[in-house]
Amino acid sequence: MARRPHAFTALTAHHDCEFRELLGRVGDKWSLLVIAMLERMPRQRSRFSVLRRSIPGISQRMLTATLRNLERDGLLTREVFAEVPPRVEYELTALGKAFMTPVCALVDWLQANWSAIKTARDSFDRRAPSRRKAS
Repeated sequence: MARRPHAFTALTAHHDCEFRELLGRVGDKWSLLVIAMLERMPRQRSRFSVLRRSIPGISQRMLTATLRNLERDGLLTREVFAEVPPRVEYELTALGKAFMTPVCALVDWLQANWSAIKTARDSFDRRAPSRRKAS
């Protein structure tokens, strides 16, 4: 597989700015799960309560913060309906849908290489049993 040096140059050149902030956000514990859940929903759209039930372990506060950040970054939109009680739905934008392409490629790579990763971890753990596992 050919390397893309320009991608690495861009990454290191932006080490102290918003570029890195976005990489950190989309790689955090919840953002990818929220995006993946929305991608699986009919019309790639969902209410807050449905998303919360779909993502085990996420708190209401964390889901709210994650949705707000993803909306700020342009990966999803929030629509409020003038109803009683108010209804709010979140939907992936074209940018959010396009983001799934590299995410799926990463998941495919992980699946294809998972046994090698597990073997490497087991080998490391056997060689250095006193070291703390980072799992």
